[in-house]
Amino acid sequence: MLKGALHTHTTKSDGMLTPLELLRVYRDLGFDFVALTDHDFLLRPGAYDGVPDEFEGMLVFKGVELTVFARGYLHVNRIAGKAEVLHVFNHPAEYGFSVPQLLERLEEVRRSVPIDALEITQKGFYTPEYDLPEIELPKVASDDAHTREACGRAWIEVPCGKDRDEILRAIKAGGARPCYRATATLTAHSTQ
Repeated sequence: MLKGALHTHTTKSDGMLTPLELLRVYRDLGFDFVALTDHDFLLRPGAYDGVPDEFEGMLVFKGVELTVFARGYLHVNRIAGKAEVLHVFNHPAEYGFSVPQLLERLEEVRRSVPIDALEITQKGFYTPEYDLPEIELPKVASDDAHTREACGRAWIEVPCGKDRDEILRAIKAGGARPCYRATATLTAHSTQ
């Protein structure tokens, strides 16, 4: 099983750690791969120049958190391998969506961006109200780390070889196991 983070932020947008500092933290936590997904509206061209594709045995994906408009601004991570691209709808709990509202937004977003998976965590805390079979997407967990303390709160485990495209294909096929340390307590309106 490979252990990975799909949603992280560095000083290249609104995170507190440089890309290399963030990679060291995840390396020390035993991760096999990490996706750098800084915000599109803050990420400058060439921001990841100098960041290696592999860091001390850990694969590094250089992704981006896209800002997509669908009756409000939403976030979708775009993570590319060599041939495969994964799009993850991020942190629905942050928007306070009910399940029907989430399904509507997913349909709207899919008109402009394909969605391959759904993040069922918020800042690394499990949000079980979105971990439902009626949301017919593979589920993933991530910590959306902006600080050192947030690193490693949630992750996925994927049973595949250590190959970028193989990892992304396994996630798309529903082969990722979401893992987390704690569950979030949300307001009542978000579960209606």
